[in-house]
Amino acid sequence: MKTAIKSGILLSTLWLFCCASENMSSLSETEEEPTEISNSKAAQVTAIEVTGEENVYTFSVTILSTDAGCEQYADWWEVIDLEGNLLYRRILGHSHVNEQPFTRSGGTIAISKEQEVYIRAHMNNLGYGDGVLKGSVLMGFTKAELDTKFASNLETQAPLPTNCAF
Repeated sequence: MKTAIKSGILLSTLWLFCCASENMSSLSETEEEPTEISNSKAAQVTAIEVTGEENVYTFSVTILSTDAGCEQYADWWEVIDLEGNLLYRRILGHSHVNEQPFTRSGGTIAISKEQEVYIRAHMNNLGYGDGVLKGSVLMGFTKAELDTKFASNLETQAPLPTNCAF
């Protein structure tokens, strides 16, 4: 119990420190700074940085989640088109209890610079969050809300995590 309280205090402190930082928005392609988790305890995508060139992009995605160990953690982020087709999924192999928010890169993402997509995160026990980023490499990405049931069939589509390291 004491460990859970300490972890909660630490996560809150880290979140406040991160969100108060003016440097966060300069690293992001979004127009807004991260906000509180809006869908219960589900993971939220708060920022993205894109490198590469058309059809071979790498996305560095920042996620804010209520990780509590392997029993509750953000287990992937993904890029989907506006019709709900999976374009790329980055599996997260462990929880990030002491690192919130956290950023992980992934790619190659084969999209044109004009193609609009959603970037969203998934929690192993809570599903998708409604805080996503929407946009294109050309126009940038902004915070958007997406129904958590949108393209929910992707939760069973490979690739999927096989375990949680810690």
